[in-house]
Amino acid sequence: MKTCLAVMTSTLLLAGCASTAPAPAPSTSPSSAPVASVGVAMPPVNSAVIALAPASGSLVSGRLSAMAMTDGVHITGDIGGLAPNSTHGLHVHEKGDCSAADATSAGPHFNPAGKPHGNPSAGTHHAGDLPNITAGSDGVAHVNLHVAGVSLGGAAGTNILGRALVVHGSADDYTSQPAGNSGPRIACGVVRAGG
Repeated sequence: MKTCLAVMTSTLLLAGCASTAPAPAPSTSPSSAPVASVGVAMPPVNSAVIALAPASGSLVSGRLSAMAMTDGVHITGDIGGLAPNSTHGLHVHEKGDCSAADATSAGPHFNPAGKPHGNPSAGTHHAGDLPNITAGSDGVAHVNLHVAGVSLGGAAGTNILGRALVVHGSADDYTSQPAGNSGPRIACGVVRAGG
């Protein structure tokens, strides 16, 4: 006997038929689903959002907004669930895929020029190397940073649209190669067009 099922999620209507039982729900949420267009030039957009979801068994999550500027991208918002007064690495990763439980599906740091890892405010670094973030006594990090040399859409070598933003469990030391010894990936979200 054929059974048909329609399921409404917060952003999608899923419908399908199965011979014996309804199809299982997708394993990824819309915020962690892979983005297929990474690595190609894309039309530029003025703004994007990043919905960070927990990874590696953490409770860390948040919502960030990104705004295109003439010389880069400005990112603002809040990330909660962090240890009070803790410091964490924050990076743009190569792939727009947060589907793995530990966010390793996001791949390495976004590094189209093949440069060594480093401090974005002092010398050579990956395009995806960002300043560390620090949580307050309430475990919330208020993010307000400018990332020079990247874009929302445009050329593949600068575009962070469709890539993943990852919060790490420890501070980036900006010295260790290839990723700053910043620990496990504790939150991940894809940079998606919108405001």
